[in-house]
Amino acid sequence: MANSSASTFEAVTCPACGLLCDDVRIERDSTDRLKVVDKGCAMSVTFFERAVQKTSPSIGGKAVSLTEAINKAADILRSTNQPLFAGLGTEVQGMRSVLSLADKVGAALDHMNADNSFRNTLVVQNSGWQVTTLTEVRNRVDLLLVIGSDIVSHNPRFFERNVWNKESMFDQDTSAREVVYLGGQNIDTSAGVSPKGVKPTVLPCDLESLPEVVAALRAIISGKTLIATEVAGIKVSDLESLSERLKAAKYSVVTWVSSDLNIAHAELTIQNITGLVIKLNAKTRSSGLPLGGSEGDSSVNQTSTWTSGYPVRSRFARKHPEYDPHHFSAAQLLNNGEADALVWISEFNPDKTPPNVNIPKIVIGHANMQGNDADVFIPVSTSGIDNTGTMFRIDSSVSLPLGKLRESALPSLGEVMAAIEAAL
Repeated sequence: MANSSASTFEAVTCPACGLLCDDVRIERDSTDRLKVVDKGCAMSVTFFERAVQKTSPSIGGKAVSLTEAINKAADILRSTNQPLFAGLGTEVQGMRSVLSLADKVGAALDHMNADNSFRNTLVVQNSGWQVTTLTEVRNRVDLLLVIGSDIVSHNPRFFERNVWNKESMFDQDTSAREVVYLGGQNIDTSAGVSPKGVKPTVLPCDLESLPEVVAALRAIISGKTLIATEVAGIKVSDLESLSERLKAAKYSVVTWVSSDLNIAHAELTIQNITGLVIKLNAKTRSSGLPLGGSEGDSSVNQTSTWTSGYPVRSRFARKHPEYDPHHFSAAQLLNNGEADALVWISEFNPDKTPPNVNIPKIVIGHANMQGNDADVFIPVSTSGIDNTGTMFRIDSSVSLPLGKLRESALPSLGEVMAAIEAAL
């Protein structure tokens, strides 16, 4: 539905990454095209300015009415014993509707990012951690230790909004903050250059060697003496210097992106990261900060946890929630032949497509997704553009509203899930 005049939207929340930047300025022209005009990044431009194709629901690649597609999806789910709801690229309200339908049909649930997010979740479940919020970082950090990532590949405006911000609550000279990059090779560290031109300290190593480097740093912070002179090419003296800088800091923050730690047993490295934070807190103030986040993963896990008591990789087949982060992964259920139908959900990103499977497949997602190989394809509107919603920021402490910027003839994910549930 085209509008007769252009509109400008201030303080728009962008769901393109886990930061949920809420200061983006968007213009909508008379043809309903959106343009990011201020406070955007490459990810927000891709999200808001993507041209939406005109599409309709389909069954086996043939266009049908929405009612026909919903009834067909209900028929498929009615005949299954172990459906799998995966992808789950949505926000809070969408996930609530997903959980309601999953409970009714006994589905298993897994998010497309679960392999990455569980590297953090397993640490929380095993030993807990001490982490902070983006607001605390913005107002208090004086030394930022970035481990194994450049951060900005996942959260482009992190340094702009939370490290080199011009103002803080306590009149801190934010331009004097220190940044250290530890681990990784050929990482773009330009975002860590201060407004005064001070370059960050960089201690590179191969990603595969990061576990021993982090373990060595934790040992040094704990007062241990290392006999070695270097660890994975990093001088022990440099690690000792970093240890002293962390101990001297008034508020250090140690941050990482779990998806960048693509190494065996990455959760053990994250546990060492959180362990060194605990050691630092014996005599100073330090916190961890897991970053990243995309496709609504934080919101999905938050909603699943407060609703069922568990994050995703849960199952409702026994009429009560069960949780198993290994057995209930989408890959396991599909590879073992346990899932007999797949419902793939991705309302934000048309490029997040379902795996090729030989079981009935229902795809509910962005209008630009290619659903020709699906038994049922139902395009839905996008929260934050076509309808309102709610999302949790990557630090899990703040939920932010998603606005409606234009009209859409497409139903929301919640409306589709409710209609399927009603048709069962």
